[in-house]
Parts: sequence; C-alpha cells; structure tokens
Amino acid sequence: LLLELGVTVRSWVERIGPAGCGPLEAAAVDSAAVEASDVRCPDPAAAGVMRAAIDTASADGDTLGGIFAVCAEGLVPGLGGYAEAGMRLDGRLAGAVASIPAIKGVEFGIGFAAGVLPGSQVHDAIVRTADGAIGRASNRAGGLEGGMSTGEPIVVRAVMKPIPTLRRPLATVDLVTGETADAARERSDVCAVPAAAVVAEAEVALVLADAYQELFGHGSLHDLQHALASYRARTAR
Repeated sequence: LLLELGVTVRSWVERIGPAGCGPLEAAAVDSAAVEASDVRCPDPAAAGVMRAAIDTASADGDTLGGIFAVCAEGLVPGLGGYAEAGMRLDGRLAGAVASIPAIKGVEFGIGFAAGVLPGSQVHDAIVRTADGAIGRASNRAGGLEGGMSTGEPIVVRAVMKPIPTLRRPLATVDLVTGETADAARERSDVCAVPAAAVVAEAEVALVLADAYQELFGHGSLHDLQHALASYRARTAR
C-alpha cells in the first residue's frame, strides 16, 4: 500500500555492543549495502568490528544489544494530529517500535541530543526548496513536529537490550528453597539487533498505512490515490 502512495521504509544498524558507526544521515545510507550486510550495517569497516564483537561475546557465553534506525521517505506533511494524544504520529510510532520485545528506548531525529543543545541548533527552519516547494533546511526533528509529519523523512532510532538468556547464566533465587542459584541455561542467539530492525520496519509501515487511510480514506486504493493527489497539489502552493 505504501509503495502505491510513493512511500518507502528501510532500516539499518548503527551499533552492536561496543562497535558503532552512527548516527548516520539517511541520505548517506546505501540501502543496497545494508541488504548485502549480515549485520545490516552500511559501513563495511564498522560491520567487521560488529562481527568481531559478536564472536567475542559468543565465546564468552554473553549477548549484545545495539541501536538501529528506521527511515520512512516520500511522506506528505500533515499525517497524524495534534489535538488528542491518540492522534499524535510520534506517540503512535514510538509505541509501535517500543512494543517490540527488548526495545528499551526510542528517539526521533537527533532525539536525546536535543536536550543539551540550544533551540537554534535543534529546530528546523522552514524554507523554499530548489523546486519552489516549502520544506525544511534540516531534519533534526526526524520528520515529526507537533504530532504530525513535516514531509521530511521520518527517522526513528531504537535501542535494543542484549538477549537475557545467557549461556553463562546470571545469579537468581530458587523460589522453592530461597537459596541463591544460577539461572537456567538456554540455547540463545548472541545478537538480534539486525532482525529487530526489520521487525521495526513493519511496525513503522503499519502505523503510516493507518495514518494515510485516516487522512485520505480507506474505501479503495483508487479513491485514496485521488485524494492524495489533490492534497499534494493543494499543499505544494
């Protein structure tokens, strides 16, 4: 559905354990390189360090988490809403991504870095683009302001904690005896960050598909596309 509306959704991995390469600008990320990478990292050098970190953790009986990004492009401005909490697109996207098991934090654009910078270095100025359309001089907001899309790419980052089932188990308490014991040893993957990034693509896509149907109708694809074309013509002025 989103492809029919001109929207694409992609993801990449920016960190696995101690190895990282981000945050990356969406325009600089080669999607073909991401898809060719077993760790979904577009930077070959960083990907090699990530693999080495995974191998080391595996040898130690440990696990690794990391950070991934999801980017949605080709969006119109005005998706979502500002009046009620349930309409706000940033809240809906954050909830969808945070609903993935092991996700412990979600941010948009520069995210938590906005808390340490002055407003002049955080907010995105509204400008006329080279083709005369209205756009933004930057995208620090990650494509979202006031609960609505700005028309810039939506960039969501999430942190995934390490898998909790370790081959070298943590301490626990035996509920029968009350004594200290080792947690159960289970078969476990070492790192699931690349897989979580793909899952997050689907979560983001579902929220955006709902937002498009709310704004432009859900009776048929033809009617939706017709309403979208009219909206684009009106908002491009």
